[in-house]
Amino acid sequence: MRSDQRILAIECATEACSVALFGGDGNEDGPSLLDLRHETIGRGHAERLVPLIAEMRERGRADRILVSLGPGSFTGTRIGLAAARSLAIAWGADVRGYPTLALVAAMARSGAESQAKAEREGRDILVAMAGGHGEIFVQPFGPDGHPSEPHRSLPTESAAGLFRTEFVAGSKAAELVDRRGSGVALDLLPDARFACALPQALLTDRLAPIYGRAPDAKPRQSVSGS
Repeated sequence: MRSDQRILAIECATEACSVALFGGDGNEDGPSLLDLRHETIGRGHAERLVPLIAEMRERGRADRILVSLGPGSFTGTRIGLAAARSLAIAWGADVRGYPTLALVAAMARSGAESQAKAEREGRDILVAMAGGHGEIFVQPFGPDGHPSEPHRSLPTESAAGLFRTEFVAGSKAAELVDRRGSGVALDLLPDARFACALPQALLTDRLAPIYGRAPDAKPRQSVSGS
């Protein structure tokens, strides 16, 4: 990345809505954080996202945009993608998407909450986030920040019996740890300020939502002779 290149990160795949602007030479952890807006709003991302960007330094203008692809709120994810595409056209910017669960894993490794970062270095992280239909999205990540298995949508009880990873991060971490009776819960919602901590290999130019589970509706099958 050029020293004068700026990156805008957009995260609105969950109840959190956040945007972060990066630039400059930074350090070994990545480019410097220039500006940040982060709100836990539940719903209403369509009304808040663009105003949050407009409030930022130089209205958030950037050379590259990073945007969350989910899984999470399908509506929130689509809003983020639409904003990223529109700004990319207006600014002539490059756009890359990233998995939301990978961002939460990066936050856990980076010490995004009170527990010492050193305790989690070199350790696996299990991400547990709120899903749909009473289930949770779960995915294990290795010490390098890459997923070791595909994400799944499971009832909490099933996830608790399947994964024994000590450190669990996300909005449903405490629920999962409590259900299985062991582990350390890191209560986290995705935060755009940690987007530059993501492994570069997880960034993609395929800007499509990541679905947490198969669709409930099944395609109609043609009836012979109709």
